[in-house]
Amino acid sequence: MSSFFENDSPTNLAEYSVSELSGSIKHTVESAFDQVRVRGEISGYRGPHSSGHAYFSLKDDRARIDAVIWKGTFSRLKFRPEEGMEVIATGKVTTFPGSSKYQIVIETLEPAGAGALMALLEERKRKLGAEGLFDADRKRRLPFMPKVIGVVTSPTGAVIRDILHRISDRFPVHVVVWPVKVQGDGSGDDVANAIRGFNEFVPGGPLPRPDVLIVARGGGSLEDLWSFNDEVVVRAAAASEIPLISAVGHETDWTLIDYAADVRAPTPTGAAEMAVPVKAELEAQLASLAARLQGGVGRQMDQRRQAVRALLRALPSLDQLLALPRRRFDEAAAGLGRGLELNTLNKRRAFERIGSHLRPDVLSNRIVERRQMLSERMSRAERTVERMIDRARARIGRADAVFATLPLRLAAQTGRARDHLGNLSRHADTAIRHQLVRARGELVAQERVLQSLSYKNVLKRGYAVVRDEADRPVSLAAALATGAAISIEFADGRIGAVTGDGSAAPSPAAPPAVEPQQKKRAAKPTDAADPPKQGSLF
Repeated sequence: MSSFFENDSPTNLAEYSVSELSGSIKHTVESAFDQVRVRGEISGYRGPHSSGHAYFSLKDDRARIDAVIWKGTFSRLKFRPEEGMEVIATGKVTTFPGSSKYQIVIETLEPAGAGALMALLEERKRKLGAEGLFDADRKRRLPFMPKVIGVVTSPTGAVIRDILHRISDRFPVHVVVWPVKVQGDGSGDDVANAIRGFNEFVPGGPLPRPDVLIVARGGGSLEDLWSFNDEVVVRAAAASEIPLISAVGHETDWTLIDYAADVRAPTPTGAAEMAVPVKAELEAQLASLAARLQGGVGRQMDQRRQAVRALLRALPSLDQLLALPRRRFDEAAAGLGRGLELNTLNKRRAFERIGSHLRPDVLSNRIVERRQMLSERMSRAERTVERMIDRARARIGRADAVFATLPLRLAAQTGRARDHLGNLSRHADTAIRHQLVRARGELVAQERVLQSLSYKNVLKRGYAVVRDEADRPVSLAAALATGAAISIEFADGRIGAVTGDGSAAPSPAAPPAVEPQQKKRAAKPTDAADPPKQGSLF
């Protein structure tokens, strides 16, 4: 057996350690596959790891290979990997000696043709459309004459010059430009941050808040315009509180921001034309409206003037209007003197008629009558007061009589109440004694029942209770191990014991420890009246 492990036979094979063999395989694989392009479908992608690296797999219908994108490379990618996306990855194949696996370290990543991009674009369009970001009822109208326009575009391209030139020609307003990258890595985040930044401007703040936004870029291929298909850009455009015009590419170029924007312009120049009206046209229209207004006012004044002349012709003259009032005035003036004379004569006659009744004897008679009436009323009042005083005195007398007999009545009522209270107290004592007797009898009966149910009565018949070390009753022998300390409770006390294996019967020469107690119980004289007890089961 020992010769099997001995290497006595000579051999030319070199001996490698595991690390040397793994390193050699790693060097061989990296040398043979230093730069490869692999086409496959992304599988198991869950986004970048907390370290910034991305781990996933590339697969086709027959094989699968692990892939990794280091943090520095991931930040420079033009496209972000997505689950199920078919891509072409460029990189080198290496091994991981720790687990005997190989993987491809990706340096560049691109979609596998325009068809893959279009499929990804349609899937993203369907997803965002299902969320309601493209609904027509959420789109707002552009302001007719904005005071400030915000432009999100590259500051170095021809797009910003075309927009500024067109706005200056049509209607010069204040333009705020937010410079961003419109192509390449990070361009989508720049555009989304610019849209959100404009929306965070405070009205009346140090920077004027735009009334309308223009997101613009020149034409290009699908890959060049891909930043405006980024989900973060579409969500920022849909969440913008400021009306937004999308002007990305040419008229035939469509991106997802065009669906989320409030208005899509075919070109950046067209976006500038949509944002502001033509000042010269407005001035001409205003002049035309002013001329029409002035002509209408003139015609209206002429019509009103003719209507007033027609009404003046229909009105009577001043003499005709005043003829009847003048006549009534003259008649009233003529009869005024005669009316004053008549009124004075009538007043004098009425005064004389009233004066004839004012004689001294009539006044004396009235004074006497009034004095007699006053005397009668005073005498009636005195008699009324005297009757009221008599009635009050009578009531006071009756009250005095009642108060005089009040102590006697109170004493009688107090005696009756004291007798009644004594009777109630005697009844209560009797009821309490009866209740205590009943309660004592019930307690004695319950004590007898409790004693009859107590296990100690069973112990008196010769049984015992076995308890373990935790003082818990043991009902089965299998619950005790050999050599366990137990206690056995009899009717007159407890003893300690140790369990055995039960293989040998106890020797007659060695009586159990309970023997002295049994002898002690046997030495006691038994009462002849006690019934015979059941023998021990042990």
